[in-house]
Amino acid sequence: MLDKTFDPAAIEQRLYAQWEGAGAFKPTNKGKGAFSIVIPPPNVTGSLHIGHALNNTLQDVLCRYERMRGKDVLWVPGTDHAGIATQLVVERQLREQQTSRLKLGREEFLKRVWAWKAESGGTITRQLRRMGASCDWSRERFTMDEGLSKAVIKVFVKLHKDGLLYKDNRLVNWDPSMQTAVSDLEVESIEMKGHLWHLRYPLAEDPERFIVVATTRPETMLGDTGVAVHPEDERYTDLVGKMVRLPIADRLIPIVADEYADPEKGSGAVKITPAHDFNDFEVGKRAGLPAVNILNRDGTLNDTVPEAYRGLTTAEARKRIVATFEEMGLLDRIEDIAHAVPHDEKTKTVVIEPYLTEQWYLNVQPLAEKAMAAVRSGETSFVPEHWSKTFFQWMENIQPWCVSRQLWWGHQIPAWYGPDGRAFVEETEAEAEAAALKHYGKAEALTRDSDVLDTWFSSGLWPFSTLGWPEQTDDLKRFYPTSVLVTMFDIIFFWVARMMMFGTDIMGAAPFKTVLIHARVVDEKGQKMSKTKGNVVDPLTLIDQYGADALRFGLAIAAAQGKDVRMGPSRVEGYRNFCTKLWNAARFCEMNACDPVKGFDPKSVRGRINKWIIGETVKAEAAVREALEGFRYNDAATALYQFVWNIFCDWYLELIKPELMGENEAAKAETRATAGWVLDQILLLMHPFTPFITEELWEKIGERVGGRNEEFLMLQPWPVYDPGLIDAAASADLNAVIEGNTAIRSVRSLLNVPPGALVQSSISLTGAVNEAVIHEFAPMFERLSKTRIATTPMNAETTGSAVTSFGTIVLDLGGHIDKAKELARLRKDAAKQDSEIANIEAKLGNADFVSRAPEEVIEEQKERRDAAAATRDRLNAAIARLG
Repeated sequence: MLDKTFDPAAIEQRLYAQWEGAGAFKPTNKGKGAFSIVIPPPNVTGSLHIGHALNNTLQDVLCRYERMRGKDVLWVPGTDHAGIATQLVVERQLREQQTSRLKLGREEFLKRVWAWKAESGGTITRQLRRMGASCDWSRERFTMDEGLSKAVIKVFVKLHKDGLLYKDNRLVNWDPSMQTAVSDLEVESIEMKGHLWHLRYPLAEDPERFIVVATTRPETMLGDTGVAVHPEDERYTDLVGKMVRLPIADRLIPIVADEYADPEKGSGAVKITPAHDFNDFEVGKRAGLPAVNILNRDGTLNDTVPEAYRGLTTAEARKRIVATFEEMGLLDRIEDIAHAVPHDEKTKTVVIEPYLTEQWYLNVQPLAEKAMAAVRSGETSFVPEHWSKTFFQWMENIQPWCVSRQLWWGHQIPAWYGPDGRAFVEETEAEAEAAALKHYGKAEALTRDSDVLDTWFSSGLWPFSTLGWPEQTDDLKRFYPTSVLVTMFDIIFFWVARMMMFGTDIMGAAPFKTVLIHARVVDEKGQKMSKTKGNVVDPLTLIDQYGADALRFGLAIAAAQGKDVRMGPSRVEGYRNFCTKLWNAARFCEMNACDPVKGFDPKSVRGRINKWIIGETVKAEAAVREALEGFRYNDAATALYQFVWNIFCDWYLELIKPELMGENEAAKAETRATAGWVLDQILLLMHPFTPFITEELWEKIGERVGGRNEEFLMLQPWPVYDPGLIDAAASADLNAVIEGNTAIRSVRSLLNVPPGALVQSSISLTGAVNEAVIHEFAPMFERLSKTRIATTPMNAETTGSAVTSFGTIVLDLGGHIDKAKELARLRKDAAKQDSEIANIEAKLGNADFVSRAPEEVIEEQKERRDAAAATRDRLNAAIARLG
């Protein structure tokens, strides 16, 4: 006997352990083709957040669906070594132990990192199991494991020998705390209150004449090597080519003409610091200005600046420089502003500095051409398609990629330097020594490059390195290219593009056939989640409260293409109720002996209600299948929700109650067998979305009726139906009965008719439904909507009307409601909605509000307006009917 209530916590861990222990997640060659996905590897330091929950739900739905369709499914799990994040965690531990990585040395520090990884690095993979992710954990990979490290080294050496990898002095994002270059993704701009200092630079030939420049970072003026003005700015035409004397540094720097200077902004003149500003770096290259680096690796000022400023932090130098300018009479004015300041993305406490340094760069232009060709040819397609435009936009403007990082945790660059600084890039030290011997003619001591590779380098190889490359494994032959990549839009450039470039270059084929881009998860009001707002949703807490199935279904049904996924406790609670509805339906079937019958043939059914529900099952499967094939998760989940809750639970189980309590044993047996069959089909169709409750019910029903052979539901074939099972006549008749009852219930609710009141009614048919059908199902109208229905005209003073596709039903409400009172209430409610609409329209018509309000707030206002309009229209319709 099924328990009275569904308790997810009691079954989820047990079922997952059974699946994993039985090897149910491993691919089995069924001869129906391969389907493969590689998981976007979460950071090994990470914990499951709501974005992971969405991403992995979408992947798992596809994997479970394709597995049931007979495909040879491989979902490769794994984690990313997350260079900076992991090194930060371990260094924090070392500080608590009053030591540091520098005291330990590289070898001992790396031992500590591996020890941390062994102890704490599996947190997120355990959490993914709680979501029900059906990954093949026997193939779990890590970007620093031996096989992937071999792939990384091999690719680096190949690209170097192809002439695409080289060293260069360029500006990078520099983290002065970690003392390493970082990628754009590891930089977070934080809005801060600050100042814009307007500084006067005196002309060298006329010290009484000044050119005014503005800066938010006065300390960088010590690295200025020019001042730029727009070539068409007539105020400065006579000054182009002349020199100004740089205060404090006492250097002469030229005034140059460059279109980067905006005549409409400030004075129209811009200080140029090529070594500490990305735009200035480009201006400096165009104007031939030198780049003077004024910072040490730790962010303090170096020996290129006047002695009084050496060793100061940028904050200390800023105060001293502003004070000195004021003393010299060269501080024009100070303006209070709010501006975005780049910080490290992990701690959000360290200001990231543009910094001129020598790094390893990859010329990605030739690789980008191959990747773009794969998308243009249709070898890889984006869903939604418009994201391909974003991909092309980035790829067509791609710049050399800085691939080196000044960290210890990561793939150490396979470059060894001779005594003259020449680099020998080889896969092993022995090969580097052999190359050096050939070059120098004698053995020389070599020193290995201490830098490691950007984490995105190794994750860019993920689709093929996880399948065994550079070895030509069976997995590689069978599952590459992979079928689908499921990821969020924010890493199209950082990750998707790099996998495309490496895949097309190294493997000669794009790494995936489809790139499915999903949106971000926001709160229930459509606002971005953040700790400061206090609206962050923890998926593990939601699983504890409502179960993994409820969370999964809630995420899937909200995942409309191109729209933010709204999520919060109340939404997940609603889908917990949906799971409870399914559980209660299964209990109803159990208590009424509605069990699946071996050999049941839906074609043999004679009862009209049973024919109808079988046809609805066929329609539901088609809707789910077509939606999943188009990656429209929300449409697939909505089709299931409507079929299970509305059609099966609310209508079919209600409609068959008289039959189950009747005397016709043959009809009763058919109805029981039909209900049992439909419940089985529901479990099959629902399984990719809600694997735990469906597997549990499948198991319990199997124990009761036998014949399941202890086979998991997740390994059952996806149902295939004969379209001929849809009986058009039964479908039309039953759908009319449902529509009529629904319309009557709506009118009764809107007009406050007492629930127990039996109402007389009359229907005028349009011909779409036979009069005999209405008479046949009249008892159902009386039972389900407390309405005694007839097809003869009716005279009544107080009426309400329900309009349907097959006619108008007029309800005699005399004696059941106070007509005047109800009209007054309805008009008052309609006026209230009009007021609400007017207030919202006034807001949306306010240009100041629209320009300042976040996009999600505007969207919320529009949704409220539309909801109020729909409510008002319903009220006005009720007023018209009652009037």
